[in-house]
This record gives sequence, structure tokens and C-alpha cells, in this order.
Amino acid sequence: MAGEWKAVPVQDIAKRTATGPFGSAISSKHFVDSGVPVIRGSNLSQIVSTRLDDSGLVFVSEEKAQEFGRSEARRGDLIFTCWGSIDQVGLIDSRAKYDHYIVSNKQMLLTPEESKADSLFLYYYFASPETRAQIINEGIGSSVPGFNLGQLRSFKVLLPTLAEQKAIAAMLGALDDKIELNQRMNATLEAMARALFQSWFVDFDPVRAKLDGRQPVGLDPATAALFPDSFHETKVGHIPAGWELGRLADLCNLKRGHDLPTTTRTAGLIPVISSSGTSGTHSETNVRGPGVVTGRYGTIGKVFYVETDYWPLNTTLFVDDFKGNSPRFIFHVLGAVNFQNYTDKAAVPGVNRNHLHEEPTILPPMELRQAFAHTVSPLWLQHAANERESRTLATLRDTLLPKLLSGELKTEGFIV
Repeated sequence: MAGEWKAVPVQDIAKRTATGPFGSAISSKHFVDSGVPVIRGSNLSQIVSTRLDDSGLVFVSEEKAQEFGRSEARRGDLIFTCWGSIDQVGLIDSRAKYDHYIVSNKQMLLTPEESKADSLFLYYYFASPETRAQIINEGIGSSVPGFNLGQLRSFKVLLPTLAEQKAIAAMLGALDDKIELNQRMNATLEAMARALFQSWFVDFDPVRAKLDGRQPVGLDPATAALFPDSFHETKVGHIPAGWELGRLADLCNLKRGHDLPTTTRTAGLIPVISSSGTSGTHSETNVRGPGVVTGRYGTIGKVFYVETDYWPLNTTLFVDDFKGNSPRFIFHVLGAVNFQNYTDKAAVPGVNRNHLHEEPTILPPMELRQAFAHTVSPLWLQHAANERESRTLATLRDTLLPKLLSGELKTEGFIV
């Protein structure tokens, strides 16, 4: 390690450290539809490339936020969890959707002194497996792990010069920027496929065009011929003539995911899927891909398409029988379901799969379902290619991370 690297306590490089509002000062009774977003544990992650998850945010009013001035976080601030998953860290940077946030009562914030420490470098330092393991090892409490503000302030960070910090952050950040770009591209590809599904199987645009004597837009003659030119009445309204009304269970079968405690996981190539998305990796699989997974507990309504073999956690429902349908078709079928119609009223809502199987569902002819899968196949092939590239980049980043953060590997001569 280079001689200029020094172990420095956080308090020596901090412009500001603070916790969220005390206890019930900020709770669900204060949440409103819009205003100042509140960062909770669910908005942080142990995944390095996820600096801040802006999905599922809750809000407090501007007036309420003004009461919590010391707990306001802005761009450049790092966010830590102090109770529960204490090895989570987040960073509010240019990717963040909002300019400022309030941290919840189980979170802490750090505003680095810009002349001493680079925010992105610190983020990678605290997101590294070695630092996360150290924080967990130093945690207090038994049933609920804790890592308090005093511990954060005295925690020692191994720092090179500010110039080297920025160079390391730039190198790792370039890899993550490409991963994020791939994620945005994939979101666009999914949206394009979803729009086509909506047009064909929800709005029935090709049928309406033929009913009006027009040629369906964007369809070749063979595909257009698969659509009828009239509707018939059902208990859910008009649907294309010749199509049937059935249940979701007629198209697929959903099964509850499997237990896999964090303590029994061994890092590998198999993605572990939780109700909110990928939750680390494992060395074994119990479901062959490609597959479709949706949250059944906690996070409700998200649907995930998984290209590879995977391990669905017990908070999920996964499709264990596609009943002859393409997984891509079923992905979009589930994406059109309103899961809130099937949640219970518990504090943490859950979905009963038996009730979900009874969802009234339009059953297009199999030939048309296959035509849809064929039409969107190029979009999903590009989607899969982007995912493969992102996994390769993430592996490279994770390999470089400990070497760069220890000074073992120098940034000189690298072109990012």
C-alpha cells in the first residue's frame, strides 16, 4: 500500500453527520402523496451499483420537512442504516430523482468535507464487502443489529490523496455508469414490448382497425390475419370475437418461492430474486430459467423476467408452469394484473396465489400469443445481451474494488 494512504476517522472528514428524526416524529401518519421524499431502509441496498433506490418513496409535506432540518440530505451526502440491515449504504448524487430528502428515524447521513474526501469514493469504500463485514462485526444489539452515529463518527476510513480518491471513484463509476445505462436501455425495451402488449391484448387496436375497414398499423399481413374484425360481449365487457374469457390459472401456474437465509447463501452466478428484485447471488439454483417472478409479500406488483436460472425467495411467487406459453407473454400478462385487488389488509400486505389464479383473464388464440412472443423477441434478445454485459462489468468492478481501495492497484495508466 502506498505510503500516503492514511486511516482517518469519519468525524475528521465530515462537514456534517446526523440521524433521522427521533422515534414517532416521522411516521406513516405524516406521509402525503407528494412533497419531500423520505429515505427509508428499503431505498438503500447492499448492491454496489444501486446507490439509491428511488422506487417506493414516501413523502412528507414541505412544512413538515422544515421541522427536520438537521435530517435533510442533499446531493453528495451518504446515507447509512443504523438499525436492521446496518451494512446498507446509499449516495445522493446526480442519478437521484430529487434534490433533497429527509432520512427516516432508522437512518444516518454524512456530508463529507469536499476538500478532504470524495463522496463517490466514500460510497464505494462503505459499499465494499470488506467494510460491510466490518460494520456488521462491530454492530451492537442482539435481535436487531445496530450501528449508531457515534460508531459512524469514529469509524476509520483508509484514504489516499484526494486526487487518487477521485481517480478511483471515476474508474469504478465508469463501470457503474455503463451498468446504469444498460438498465435504462432495458427499461425502454420493456416499455416498448409492454406498449405492444397493451395495443394487442388490452386496447385491441388491430381488431378496432379491421372493424373500421383499416389495415392494422405496423403488422405484416400474416400477423394481421390472426386478429378478428369484430367483438363479442362477456361479463368483463367486449372482447375480440373468437377469444375466450378464462382465469389467470388457464395461462400459468404460480408457486411460492423458497427459503434461503442469508447465512446459508454462498456467492455464485445464480441470481437470488426477492419481491423487490435481485437480492445477491447464490452458488445453487432450484428453478430453471428463463422465468417470471413477482412479489407476493411486502413489495407487491413488481414483475421480473429472469433470463438465467435463479432462486426465488419465499417473498415471491414464480411461474412454475407456463402451460405452453412463452415466458415473455406471461411476463406481460402478469404485468397487466392489478395485484392490489388480491392483497390482504395486514400491516405488511401479502398476495394469496389461489385468489390471484382466479383473476378474470382474456385468452387469445395460442397462435396469436406465439406471434406476440416472436414479434418482441428482438427486444428481449437485446435486453438479455445488456444484462450479460452488465453482469460482466459488475464482476470486473467487484474484482477491482478491493484492490483499488487497498492501494494494491494503482490508477495510473488506466483509461476509463
